[in-house]
Amino acid sequence: MLMRLDCLETDLRREQNRHEQATVRGSAECVLVSIDGCIEFLRGQCKAMGKAIDKHVLAHDSLSQRITRLRTIPAVGDKTAKRMAAVLGANDFASAKQVAAFLGLVPVKSESGSSVRGRAHLSKAGNPRVRASLYRAAVVTNPDVKALYDRLCAQGKTKMSALGACMRMLVHICYGVLKSERDYMPPEARKS
Repeated sequence: MLMRLDCLETDLRREQNRHEQATVRGSAECVLVSIDGCIEFLRGQCKAMGKAIDKHVLAHDSLSQRITRLRTIPAVGDKTAKRMAAVLGANDFASAKQVAAFLGLVPVKSESGSSVRGRAHLSKAGNPRVRASLYRAAVVTNPDVKALYDRLCAQGKTKMSALGACMRMLVHICYGVLKSERDYMPPEARKS
Protein backbone atom coordinates (compact mmCIF):
# COMPACT_ATOMS: atom_id res chain seq x y z
CA MET A 1 0.00 0.00 0.00
CA LEU A 2 2.90 2.35 0.77
CA MET A 3 4.45 1.58 -2.62
CA ARG A 4 1.14 2.32 -4.35
CA LEU A 5 0.85 5.63 -2.47
CA ASP A 6 4.40 6.49 -3.58
CA CYS A 7 3.46 5.80 -7.21
CA LEU A 8 0.33 7.92 -6.96
CA GLU A 9 2.25 10.80 -5.37
CA THR A 10 4.88 10.57 -8.11
CA ASP A 11 2.18 10.66 -10.79
CA LEU A 12 0.55 13.63 -9.06
CA ARG A 13 3.86 15.56 -9.05
CA ARG A 14 4.30 14.77 -12.76
CA GLU A 15 0.84 16.10 -13.60
CA GLN A 16 1.44 19.22 -11.52
CA ASN A 17 4.70 19.80 -13.41
CA ARG A 18 2.87 19.28 -16.70
CA HIS A 19 0.27 21.82 -15.64
CA GLU A 20 2.96 24.36 -14.85
CA GLN A 21 4.69 23.75 -18.20
CA ALA A 22 1.41 23.94 -20.11
CA THR A 23 0.56 27.23 -18.39
CA VAL A 24 3.97 28.73 -19.19
CA ARG A 25 3.73 27.60 -22.81
CA GLY A 26 0.22 28.97 -23.17
CA SER A 27 -1.31 25.61 -24.10
CA ALA A 28 -4.90 25.30 -25.22
CA GLU A 29 -7.62 25.43 -22.57
CA CYS A 30 -8.64 21.81 -23.26
CA VAL A 31 -5.09 20.67 -22.36
CA LEU A 32 -5.22 22.53 -19.03
CA VAL A 33 -8.68 21.12 -18.28
CA SER A 34 -7.44 17.60 -19.03
CA ILE A 35 -4.43 18.01 -16.75
CA ASP A 36 -6.60 19.53 -14.00
CA GLY A 37 -8.90 16.50 -14.23
CA CYS A 38 -5.95 14.14 -13.81
CA ILE A 39 -4.64 16.15 -10.85
CA GLU A 40 -8.01 16.03 -9.08
CA PHE A 41 -8.33 12.29 -9.74
CA LEU A 42 -4.82 11.59 -8.43
CA ARG A 43 -5.39 13.72 -5.33
CA GLY A 44 -8.50 11.67 -4.60
CA GLN A 45 -6.59 8.43 -5.13
CA CYS A 46 -3.78 9.60 -2.80
CA LYS A 47 -6.32 10.51 -0.14
CA ALA A 48 -8.13 7.16 -0.51
CA MET A 49 -4.88 5.18 -0.32
CA GLY A 50 -3.77 7.18 2.73
CA LYS A 51 -7.07 6.34 4.45
CA ALA A 52 -6.68 2.66 3.50
CA ILE A 53 -3.19 2.62 5.01
CA ASP A 54 -4.43 4.27 8.22
CA LYS A 55 -7.33 1.80 8.42
CA HIS A 56 -4.90 -1.13 7.95
CA VAL A 57 -2.62 0.21 10.69
CA LEU A 58 -5.53 0.65 13.11
CA ALA A 59 -6.75 -2.88 12.39
CA HIS A 60 -3.42 -4.40 13.43
CA ASP A 61 -2.48 -3.56 17.02
CA SER A 62 1.14 -4.74 16.79
CA LEU A 63 1.75 -2.63 13.67
CA SER A 64 0.10 0.37 15.28
CA GLN A 65 2.27 -0.05 18.40
CA ARG A 66 5.46 -0.34 16.30
CA ILE A 67 4.62 2.85 14.40
CA THR A 68 3.76 4.69 17.63
CA ARG A 69 7.03 3.52 19.18
CA LEU A 70 9.04 4.63 16.13
CA ARG A 71 7.34 8.04 16.28
CA THR A 72 8.94 8.61 19.71
CA ILE A 73 12.27 9.02 17.90
CA PRO A 74 12.88 12.71 17.17
CA ALA A 75 13.00 13.35 13.39
CA VAL A 76 11.04 10.18 12.56
CA GLY A 77 7.70 11.29 11.15
CA ASP A 78 4.63 9.35 10.15
CA LYS A 79 5.86 8.29 6.70
CA THR A 80 9.29 7.23 7.92
CA ALA A 81 7.76 5.31 10.84
CA LYS A 82 5.37 3.47 8.53
CA ARG A 83 8.15 2.62 6.06
CA MET A 84 10.49 1.38 8.78
CA ALA A 85 7.71 -0.62 10.44
CA ALA A 86 6.98 -2.24 7.08
CA VAL A 87 10.64 -3.06 6.40
CA LEU A 88 11.38 -4.34 9.89
CA GLY A 89 8.08 -6.23 10.15
CA ALA A 90 8.32 -7.94 6.76
CA ASN A 91 11.88 -9.21 7.22
CA ASP A 92 13.60 -11.16 9.97
CA PHE A 93 16.84 -9.30 10.65
CA ALA A 94 19.39 -10.55 13.16
CA SER A 95 21.01 -7.15 13.64
CA ALA A 96 20.72 -3.47 12.82
CA LYS A 97 23.74 -3.88 10.52
CA GLN A 98 21.72 -6.28 8.39
CA VAL A 99 18.90 -3.73 8.15
CA ALA A 100 21.35 -1.00 7.08
CA ALA A 101 22.83 -3.31 4.44
CA PHE A 102 19.35 -4.32 3.22
CA LEU A 103 18.44 -0.63 2.79
CA GLY A 104 21.68 0.15 0.94
CA LEU A 105 23.17 2.35 3.65
CA VAL A 106 26.57 0.69 3.96
CA PRO A 107 29.67 2.23 2.40
CA VAL A 108 31.16 0.44 -0.60
CA LYS A 109 34.78 1.02 -1.55
CA SER A 110 35.70 1.64 -5.16
CA GLU A 111 38.63 -0.70 -5.76
CA SER A 112 38.43 -1.93 -9.31
CA GLY A 113 40.82 -1.40 -12.19
CA SER A 114 42.77 1.82 -12.11
CA SER A 115 40.45 3.52 -9.62
CA VAL A 116 41.88 1.76 -6.59
CA ARG A 117 41.77 4.93 -4.56
CA GLY A 118 38.22 5.90 -5.36
CA ARG A 119 36.04 7.36 -2.63
CA ALA A 120 33.58 5.11 -0.84
CA HIS A 121 29.87 5.61 -1.55
CA LEU A 122 26.59 4.16 -0.29
CA SER A 123 25.68 0.87 -1.93
CA LYS A 124 22.11 2.03 -2.72
CA ALA A 125 21.00 -1.58 -3.00
CA GLY A 126 17.74 -1.18 -1.11
CA ASN A 127 14.46 0.66 -1.53
CA PRO A 128 15.17 4.25 -2.65
CA ARG A 129 11.94 5.55 -1.10
CA VAL A 130 12.94 4.31 2.36
CA ARG A 131 16.42 5.84 1.90
CA ALA A 132 14.85 9.16 0.85
CA SER A 133 12.63 9.08 3.93
CA LEU A 134 15.64 8.37 6.15
CA TYR A 135 17.61 11.15 4.44
CA ARG A 136 14.87 13.66 5.26
CA ALA A 137 14.80 12.40 8.84
CA ALA A 138 18.61 12.60 9.12
CA VAL A 139 18.70 16.28 8.21
CA VAL A 140 16.18 17.06 10.98
CA THR A 141 17.62 17.54 14.46
CA ASN A 142 17.85 14.45 16.65
CA PRO A 143 20.26 14.66 19.62
CA ASP A 144 22.05 11.38 18.81
CA VAL A 145 22.22 12.04 15.09
CA LYS A 146 23.31 15.68 15.44
CA ALA A 147 26.17 14.69 17.75
CA LEU A 148 27.36 12.08 15.24
CA TYR A 149 27.08 14.52 12.32
CA ASP A 150 29.04 17.24 14.16
CA ARG A 151 31.72 14.75 15.25
CA LEU A 152 32.20 13.35 11.72
CA CYS A 153 32.33 16.82 10.13
CA ALA A 154 34.91 17.89 12.74
CA GLN A 155 37.00 14.83 11.75
CA GLY A 156 37.05 16.07 8.15
CA LYS A 157 34.41 13.76 6.64
CA THR A 158 32.35 15.14 3.78
CA LYS A 159 28.84 16.28 4.60
CA MET A 160 27.33 13.53 2.43
CA SER A 161 29.32 10.76 4.10
CA ALA A 162 28.36 12.19 7.50
CA LEU A 163 24.68 12.19 6.41
CA GLY A 164 25.04 8.57 5.27
CA ALA A 165 26.37 7.67 8.71
CA CYS A 166 23.46 9.56 10.30
CA MET A 167 20.98 7.60 8.17
CA ARG A 168 22.62 4.35 9.31
CA MET A 169 22.42 5.54 12.91
CA LEU A 170 18.69 6.26 12.51
CA VAL A 171 18.22 2.71 11.22
CA HIS A 172 20.10 1.39 14.27
CA ILE A 173 17.94 3.51 16.58
CA CYS A 174 14.73 2.31 14.87
CA TYR A 175 15.87 -1.30 15.10
CA GLY A 176 16.85 -0.89 18.76
CA VAL A 177 13.56 0.76 19.71
CA LEU A 178 11.54 -2.04 18.13
CA LYS A 179 13.81 -4.85 19.35
CA SER A 180 13.83 -3.60 22.95
CA GLU A 181 10.10 -2.75 22.81
CA ARG A 182 10.85 0.54 24.57
CA ASP A 183 10.25 4.09 23.47
CA TYR A 184 13.20 6.24 22.42
CA MET A 185 15.13 7.84 25.25
CA PRO A 186 17.13 11.01 24.60
CA PRO A 187 20.84 10.91 25.55
CA GLU A 188 20.38 13.01 28.71
CA ALA A 189 17.67 10.61 30.01
CA ARG A 190 19.94 7.60 29.46
CA LYS A 191 22.71 9.08 31.63
CA SER A 192 20.53 9.38 34.72
